[in-house]
Amino acid sequence: MIESNANFGIGIQTKYYLSQIVKNCVSVANSLAYAGKEYSCPCCKGNFRTFLPAGINKRPNAECPKCFSLERHRLLWLYLHDETNLLSEKLKVLHFAPEFQLYRVLRSLPNLDYLTADLSAPRSMVNVDVTDMPFADNSFDVILCNHVLEHVPDDHKAMKELHRVLKPTGWAILQVPLDATLEKTLEDPSIVSEEDRIKFYGQKDHVRQYGRDYKNRLEAAGFKVKVEDYIQKIGTELAERYRLISEDSNSEDIYFCTK
Repeated sequence: MIESNANFGIGIQTKYYLSQIVKNCVSVANSLAYAGKEYSCPCCKGNFRTFLPAGINKRPNAECPKCFSLERHRLLWLYLHDETNLLSEKLKVLHFAPEFQLYRVLRSLPNLDYLTADLSAPRSMVNVDVTDMPFADNSFDVILCNHVLEHVPDDHKAMKELHRVLKPTGWAILQVPLDATLEKTLEDPSIVSEEDRIKFYGQKDHVRQYGRDYKNRLEAAGFKVKVEDYIQKIGTELAERYRLISEDSNSEDIYFCTK
């Protein structure tokens, strides 16, 4: 069932918009304070003398001072911009849990019929359960669903739903936090406390830690999956300029999925 965000709650929406005003003020101040030529952000096209620390362990040079993008946001935007038809063709797009850094750009592109969705988030146009979507089969040319599935108890059902609503000629990018040292995904129903979830899964609201079998899980849901080490394709010089890899951060391959 689709629930309009008009019913999401005036108080929550007001709080969200106030936070965006504050964020915009911080963005302007940071753009001036950290202006330079050492690093560039492909998401907002800003140039800076340094990026900011980010993450639980405050990894250095990770967050853009202007748009607050992290390594994975910048990598994904470069891939979308340079390797897909997202900016050049008329497409119907479903974007789950839209990242601010991508949402602010994609919503303004005239070639896209752009729909954002989530269970309950102010940036979402509709409230939707990814495991039980109301959309017809073969509805979307593009699906973006990044760092969502690790929060979903029944991720196989979610993957099947994403496959169902993707057009036969469409494509999806389905990114997750992945530990390449794990042969198989770690998920244990007895791991329920916030402390244990942080210890084993890296975040208190994650319900698993994906391993190298993530591709197999997507294929079991019906997808054809191309895994691309896009950082290697970009090269060391640009990867450093865009800060696509920071200390203490798992770099991400791109999981490009089709029917």
